[in-house]
Amino acid sequence: MAIQAVIFDFGGVITSSPFEAFARYEAQRGLPTGFIRTVNSTNPDTNAWARLERSEISTGEFDAAFRAEALSLGHDVPGGDVLPLLAGDVRPGMVAALRACKAAFKIGCITNNVASEEDIGWGPSVKHILGEFHHVIESAKVGLRKPDPRIYLMMCEALGVAPAACVYLDDLGINCKPAAALGMTAIKVTGEAQALADLAAATGLRF
Repeated sequence: MAIQAVIFDFGGVITSSPFEAFARYEAQRGLPTGFIRTVNSTNPDTNAWARLERSEISTGEFDAAFRAEALSLGHDVPGGDVLPLLAGDVRPGMVAALRACKAAFKIGCITNNVASEEDIGWGPSVKHILGEFHHVIESAKVGLRKPDPRIYLMMCEALGVAPAACVYLDDLGINCKPAAALGMTAIKVTGEAQALADLAAATGLRF
């Protein structure tokens, strides 16, 4: 089926990966490498991170709940320290690519986020980029988060396309798997140059 839509994750795709900021924080605090990711991947459907992204708890409750989970794994990390690490830096090449895709296809964004964008430092520039998409789905607003397959189908319905007509980009393999299972062309993003090359190959566009 010909490509009709390109669907982007936001953090780690349009912006630099929060994992880079996690690593800097861990190094500064003398934490084990990958510790924050370990906390986030422990009980991934029911932990503090998952509940925050579905707006089941407030950021204040997240601060305490994440800290308790981190302490249970041996280190003291307040959730309030982690949220500002999510913002990332905008990747100009990816913004140019989404605009090129918009000229040829429908474009959407599915992002696992939190209800209070101020907590993660989303300023006017990020909100302007979000305004470029034909449709945006934010986990905190719909009460679903990736990798739940329903959130991908929700986007397909909003854009009026079949999954097989979509390219999907995400920096997490766990989020690419359900997209691929639904029939989307899934691209795992490890860096800007790689993402642009793979997106060009999938769409036939040049970036």
